[in-house]
Amino acid sequence: MSSGNDVSNESVAREYLAALESGDVGENLRRFLAPDFEQVEFPNALNPKGQTSDIASAIERSLKGKQILKSQRYVISSVVARGDRVAIELEWIGVLAIPIASIPAGGEMRAHFAIFLELRDGKIVRQRNYDCFVPF
Repeated sequence: MSSGNDVSNESVAREYLAALESGDVGENLRRFLAPDFEQVEFPNALNPKGQTSDIASAIERSLKGKQILKSQRYVISSVVARGDRVAIELEWIGVLAIPIASIPAGGEMRAHFAIFLELRDGKIVRQRNYDCFVPF
């Protein structure tokens, strides 16, 4: 059974992705994240060992990402919200600021993401990313 927070949690999730897409990084992201935020990125082509980040390291990583990407887009294909959880399936398109493997600066890197968010009081507490990059 879903709770009355489904729509607002889905809205927070969509606003979070929109902020990332518009280039928000660093402290500008804190408004979406609970103080005890944790992100788990499962192993993928860019990060073969995966990674777990707390709020401070997630904010720091966003700043580093700004040096790698000129821009990014999230093309959402599915969102399921139930209670304090939101699951999002999307295609990510990043325009590179620097060359990575066979993709030149200015070229596009693509991936299919599944992102699972857990929210509390309108803030993201946990984020789990399953990122499948198109070969590059």
